[in-house]
Parts: sequence; C-alpha cells; structure tokens
Amino acid sequence: MKVEKVDVIVIGAGPSGALASSLLNKQGKQVVVLERDTFPRFSIGESLLPQCMAYLAEAGLAERLDENAHALGFQFKNGAAFEKSGEHTFFDFTDKFTSGPGTTYQVKRADFDKLLADGAAEQGVTIRYQHTVIEVAEHPDFMRLVVVDEAGETYTVEAKFVLDASGFGRVLPRLLDLEKPSKFPVRSSYFTHVEDNIDDQHFDRDKILITVHPDYSDIWYWLIPFSDGTASVGVVIEPNKVISPEREHEAILFDYINQVPNLSRLLKNAKTIAPVRQIKGYSADVTRLHGERFALLGNAGEFLDPVFSSGVTIALRSATLIAPVLNDLLDGKTVDLENDYAKPLKQGVDCFKTFVTAWYDGRFQDVIFHKDQDAQIRKMVSSILAGYAWDTSNPYVAQSERRLDVLAKLCKAYQ
Repeated sequence: MKVEKVDVIVIGAGPSGALASSLLNKQGKQVVVLERDTFPRFSIGESLLPQCMAYLAEAGLAERLDENAHALGFQFKNGAAFEKSGEHTFFDFTDKFTSGPGTTYQVKRADFDKLLADGAAEQGVTIRYQHTVIEVAEHPDFMRLVVVDEAGETYTVEAKFVLDASGFGRVLPRLLDLEKPSKFPVRSSYFTHVEDNIDDQHFDRDKILITVHPDYSDIWYWLIPFSDGTASVGVVIEPNKVISPEREHEAILFDYINQVPNLSRLLKNAKTIAPVRQIKGYSADVTRLHGERFALLGNAGEFLDPVFSSGVTIALRSATLIAPVLNDLLDGKTVDLENDYAKPLKQGVDCFKTFVTAWYDGRFQDVIFHKDQDAQIRKMVSSILAGYAWDTSNPYVAQSERRLDVLAKLCKAYQ
C-alpha cells in the first residue's frame, strides 16, 4: 500500500484547525486537514471575544468575517451584560486595559466555521471532509495515521507533525491515552436557537446577556442575540439540580428560563427554531499538550466552561502560538514545545480558569455586581473578559488568583 507523506496533518477543520493550517500554508508547508464531518455542521460557542479578531487578522481571515457577517446574521458585539435578581451590570470591551480590538461578533458557529475553513481552502490548504482518523502511531521522525475516507476506504498517511484541532472529538487524547479528568464539577448545558421576538427597546443586542439564577448562584443562562432576530439561549446546571431529568430537553430548558423573571420576560414571545440539545460533562483535561511530533489545540487539550466564552479564543490562541514554533521545527531549527507552546498557552488558560472558578464559588459575582467599582480595575477585568488573558502587564492576568481573591474580599466586606 502506498503511503502518502506530508509536512503536517491537522485533525479537524474548526477554528483552530483552519487558523493553524492557514498560517502554516502561508509559510509554504504542505498541510492536509482531515475533518470527520461535512461543513456546515452544528457547534456551540457562539459569542466570540474581541481578542479573536487579532488572531483572525494574522491569518488573513478577519476581513472575510467582516465582509460576510451581515449576510450570515452575525451580530456586532461590544461587551457583556450580567443580571442577577434584578441587579444589572455590563462591561464595554472598548473600555479596557489592553490595547487591541474591542469589538467582535456573535456568530452562528455552523456558518462561522465554514467561513474560516473555506477561507483556508481558498488560500491553498487541502481539506478532506468525512475523513476520520482511526489509528495513530508515534515514530521518532514522523507520525503515521490510518484514516477512513468518505467512501469507507482506509488509507495511511505519514506526517512530520500532527496538530489535533478536533475539539470535543479529542482524537489524539483518546487514541494516545492522554485524557485525564477535569477538576471542574460535571455540569450539563441545555440550549437551542429561537426566534426571540424580544420587544424590550432597552435590550442591548450588541452584548451577550449572562443571567444568574435567583436562588442558585452556580446556575446561569446565556442569551446571545443574532442580527436576524434569532438568538442562542441556554442554561448551565449541575445534573443533580435538574428537576425530573427524564423530561424532554425543551421542557427542562424553558422551565429554568421561566424561573428567572427578567429572562422569561425577554423571551415571552420566543419560538424555538432548532432542537434543544444537551451537553453533559463537557469540561476536559489532558496529561500533556504535546509530544515530540504532535500538539493539541484548543478544546482537544483543555476545555474549561462556557461562562466567559473563552473556548474559541483559546483555540485561536493555540493556533497562533504553535504555527511559528512548528514552522521552525519543520525548517530544521531546534524548538522547545513545552516552553515555546505549552507554557505560554497555559498561562492564559490558567487566568481564565481563575475567573471561571471564582464565578461558580461566587467571588467574581461579588466583584461585578459591586456598586462602587474602581474605573482602572474595571478596565483590567474588562480586558480579560474581552479575551486578553495573555497580557501579563495586566495585574489580574499576571497574578490572577491572588489579585481576584483580594478584590472579591474587599467587595464582600463593603457590600
């Protein structure tokens, strides 16, 4: 059997796969993307963070997004709003500590992912849809993959390096036994798309709305408006708090929405236009982010939680970090994947992790709903919520746990 040989195999054509393959292709590397599904296909993670725009621009894909956003129903986004028991607050992402884009989009991921993948393909990247990796073997100088194509035929390909951008598919973690349990509790999300019919003239469609359950501060909801009058809506909850989990997913979702006065008022005329889906136990982790001839990108490595919409940002950041390192490696230069890729990526992931943990234990909620907020600290927090979790000149990035904990205690003391 003839074995195909390429420079890089990318598993998955989602955002991190499209971006990484585009960046490597620009450097003249032979890249083949293997995608299990056909595009467009449904995915969650619809509220981008402004930091994403800088990464997309680096790959020459931001202009494509801007040009197609309106036609695809993507919504201009400039911040995040929060509501809890009648208290409201918001962050304007243009008013932040870190320089860089302050606006982005709320996107329908099926169309967004296809937009990026098509952009990479137009740049010359080879993408093979309905090609599934079923075996992986590590060798000193290459990785050997066994793949099943769209016709059910099996073939073998060898690559000098493999990037796993398979997201929740987590191909290499499964095949190379890299998975380990997340430290976050198991949570479920129930979500759908609706024709929202929101008639409140004060509702700000330019921001994601995150709502806290009035009785359980660890239960929260997202409302992500799109520009065509539709919206993504969902609830995140620990499974043991789901009342009658044997019910239909739609009944569970709207039962919880109706427990929140403001959200139920906004969505009183909403009509479901897609099946209500459930994802359970989505948080994931791995023993390592790379080997000698492979690296894990985005959700294939670690997924935290959807609360601050960090998933796509981490995915794109991982692509922009690995691309120059991998380019050097393929050019015969000595690289250090741990220090040049894994540790820099983990720095921002750990910052997000601090804020996610503090959201669920209530500390960050105490901070954002505090009445007397310092303007400069607000800018620093706004930067992180806008995705700038790698800017170590921001004290709340460089010392995220210590700084946030002190701030939360002060806010609690002066409520």
